[in-house]
Amino acid sequence: MQGAPAQGARADRAPPPNAGAEPAPFRRPSADLVALYGLHAVREALRAGKRKLLDLYAAPGAAEKLAPDIAASGVRLTLVEPEALSRRLGPGAVHQGALLEARPIAPLDVSEITPRGGIALVLDQITDPHNVGAILRSAAAFDVDAVLMTERHAPEMTGVLAKAASGALEHVPIAPVVNLARALRELKGLGYLCVGLDSEGAADLQEVGLSAPVALVLGGEGKGLRRLTRETCDVVARLDMPGPIKSLNVSNAGAVALALVSRRLRG
Repeated sequence: MQGAPAQGARADRAPPPNAGAEPAPFRRPSADLVALYGLHAVREALRAGKRKLLDLYAAPGAAEKLAPDIAASGVRLTLVEPEALSRRLGPGAVHQGALLEARPIAPLDVSEITPRGGIALVLDQITDPHNVGAILRSAAAFDVDAVLMTERHAPEMTGVLAKAASGALEHVPIAPVVNLARALRELKGLGYLCVGLDSEGAADLQEVGLSAPVALVLGGEGKGLRRLTRETCDVVARLDMPGPIKSLNVSNAGAVALALVSRRLRG
């Protein structure tokens, strides 16, 4: 019946434009539930096939845009009005009419990292989900081997972070670690040169001798690299900026460093 939720249906074609309806109750937040919203994040999750997909709640317009990926994934679709998603996610969430409930991707162990591309990223207690999401997006763009981050003092891999990552969560191997200094030593055992980034670093990153694989270590907002992290790195380098502002937001610094190191390793 037109106007009823399309529960369990494969979206082989776009739903009629007036088919919006209130959804069945959303799942309660829990440790084994990930809420992904925004067209890019949802589309990449549907395409990548790395998660167990539970339910997709979408406004008719968003469902039409996602129709081929909904059909291919077989996810259960419920048509909703955008206001229902705003009530579920909060008024500040830019959901673009799509919310996917799914299970988390299984985390990677440091011992499982393969230095295929030559660069890994290590995040030392970066807590802002927008920063981490932007870093993951850059990591996906440069095809990094993995991103290591602390289990504590790090944002959840869902919601705001997933939206900022714009689908990168589905493509970047993530290794949560309890002890970052120990993880750095494990990376060294895998052959990685651990290079910490700090505006007060003794050497210019462009002048540091590099050989693949390289692990770039980024410090947390405001406090930078912690003492033990800094001491465990093989070298601590800075980004020399020609303009009047000499320091960058951590996500921007990470993107610049990835570009510099990637070019040098390829050259």
